Amino acid sequence: MPAARKVGEDIFDLIGRTEEIEQASLAMKAIAHPLRLKILCLLSGGEVAVQEIVDAVGTSQSNISQHLAILRDKKILKTRKDSNKVFYRIADERTLSLVALMRQVFCGVPGR
Repeated sequence: MPAARKVGEDIFDLIGRTEEIEQASLAMKAIAHPLRLKILCLLSGGEVAVQEIVDAVGTSQSNISQHLAILRDKKILKTRKDSNKVFYRIADERTLSLVALMRQVFCGVPGR
C-alpha cells in the first residue's frame, strides 16, 4: 500500500474520533495562557503546594487560584489536601507529554 494512502487513512481515522478531538481542543484552550503554561511547566516536575506555585510564578495567590481552578475544572489538574495545604499535580500523562514537548520545542529543554 502506498505511503500516501496510509497517511490518508490515518487522517480519516483521526477525524472520526470526535470525542478525542474535542478533549484535545478543550485541553489546549485551557492551557493556552502564559500563566497557566508556567504553572504546568512547574507541575511537570511533580506535585507542588499552592504557596510554592505562587512563589515560583510570581503573582498573587488569588490570581494563581483562578488559573488553578480553570485547569482543575477542565480536568487537567488534580488536587490533594494535607492538613491546611493544597497540592496540585497534572492529572493526565498525555498532558505531561504535551508540556514536555512544548518545553523541548520552545525552550530547548531536552525531552524527559
